[in-house]
Amino acid sequence: MTNELRKYFDAERRAVGRARECVIASLSAWGITGEPAEDIRLCVSELATNALAHGTRRGHGFLLCLYADGNSVRLEVHDSRDIASDRRPRPREAAATDTAGRGLNLVDTLADAWGVRERFPYGKVVWTRFKV
Repeated sequence: MTNELRKYFDAERRAVGRARECVIASLSAWGITGEPAEDIRLCVSELATNALAHGTRRGHGFLLCLYADGNSVRLEVHDSRDIASDRRPRPREAAATDTAGRGLNLVDTLADAWGVRERFPYGKVVWTRFKV
């Protein structure tokens, strides 16, 4: 049986915290706790923040999808900005003095797999997969 969460969050500062809370509550209800849940929570925070900062058109929020099936969890964050070759989400090196820019490095470290795909009719999906 697959457990599923699909929730839209408005483009507002509180959306990231609400997304984290929603994911942790769902994971807990599905019996996923401890380090795996914490890793997923951190990735939700990074991907939701990126969606609002870089991936959404003005006034658009993001869709969060979470699927748990057997021993894996898939997290998806859908946004409204198309994939442009010069803005494709990817880890980058941040200088020691940078206050941002490390989010996808964290996702790359914590998730067992992650990637980006186009979303129809516009936008993109950044997804992660975790073994639990």
